[in-house]
Amino acid sequence: MAKSKTRRSGPAASTMPNPFDEARDELFQHIMRCGVIGSAPEHQDEWFDDTMKYMADRYPELAERDLEELKKLGTRFAQPPKTNTAAEEAGAASAA
Repeated sequence: MAKSKTRRSGPAASTMPNPFDEARDELFQHIMRCGVIGSAPEHQDEWFDDTMKYMADRYPELAERDLEELKKLGTRFAQPPKTNTAAEEAGAASAA
């Protein structure tokens, strides 16, 4: 039995990230590299103010609302993980 060959009509379309996605990924990388996670809230506020000015210069195609959304996502990302102590206690009680 012969193998059938698959013909493609052209090169595969590349999916380039949009500027917002690039800025978001870059912001998350900066947060991890700069030790923002776990720092004092006032230091985080100062860091985010400076970093968002940089991001606005670096990505001029982003609108003001995009930058606000980016800061909101970054602020959430920089928060320490929440522990679910109530669920852990309930699981431990039912296992006993």
